[in-house]
Amino acid sequence: MAGERSEILRERAQPSAKPPKASGGRDPAASFIVCTRNRAEALEACIRSIEATCRSHASMTSELVVVDNGSTDDTAERLARLAATSGMTITLVVEHRRGLAAARNAGMERSRGRILIFIDDDCEVGLHYLRDLERHYLNDEGCIIRGGRVELGNALDLPFTIKRSLQRARFTPDIHPGGFILGCNMTMHREVALRVGYFDERFGAGSFLQSAEDTDYIVRAFQLGIPIEYVPDMSVLHYHGRDTREAIERLHRNYSLGNGGLCLKHLFKAPWLLRHFYWTFRSACRESWGGDRFDPEVSLSHWPIVSMNLLGAAEFARLAVTGRRRQPELDKIKQATRSLR
Repeated sequence: MAGERSEILRERAQPSAKPPKASGGRDPAASFIVCTRNRAEALEACIRSIEATCRSHASMTSELVVVDNGSTDDTAERLARLAATSGMTITLVVEHRRGLAAARNAGMERSRGRILIFIDDDCEVGLHYLRDLERHYLNDEGCIIRGGRVELGNALDLPFTIKRSLQRARFTPDIHPGGFILGCNMTMHREVALRVGYFDERFGAGSFLQSAEDTDYIVRAFQLGIPIEYVPDMSVLHYHGRDTREAIERLHRNYSLGNGGLCLKHLFKAPWLLRHFYWTFRSACRESWGGDRFDPEVSLSHWPIVSMNLLGAAEFARLAVTGRRRQPELDKIKQATRSLR
């Protein structure tokens, strides 16, 4: 039995593994998938907002799948109470393998909806979220990945990990895929999951490369000819809780680490990612001579992006060759990049 479980885990960690089965006729139209770890209070607010939008648009049958990714607070107790009293179907999943990608994969496995909706546990969905989603998906032909607007939930948090554009847009390689749509508000046809496969568990929060599991998914889908679309509604509020520049810089470095691994992974199938690295390196050089910083509003520099991209590429190469755990030196190098401004 242990050997059988190990084979399943190895298969599930690979991007080419088969994702959830196709839904049947009696399954819900939509599945909300929320992955959580030690955010019990925020999670409860997230679930209440999902319940509210489901009540507001009851004609669209929905379920909620919550994946507990190793919480040590009172998440399990709160979830049990919520599931027992909720008016909607809530499926509780425990995924002990740490990492957002692993949790997302576990959520996909247990979902039954024709449309999969990934919402982060520190977000709250708008009251009309399902109404907007149904309007966008009603006349779709074929598969699509679609993301909606992400606004700050707390005005005291710094304006990062949000997407405020009011213009509907389709992804093209001229745009960096990171942040085109955000993983905290990402939806897709079930057929997309069947075609693209699982999230790559080397990426994402809590994993080797710390981020970019959603960006990697977008790149893989785009390679298959699946359109990626941003819409200015289907909105969520993001209570990310980062109100200091240090916290934003730490997250920024993690994003850049993941994007470096992403660039190397798709070097031959999506070489246009190298163009974005070149543009960043050029902007970093210009910044050294008085040019604009990466994000003047938060005062972020281009140079940590360059250094962490290179480190992420090296880490991905090591994982691809050895598959072993991160070398202790990696965290020391990451620490050293904090001095880059």
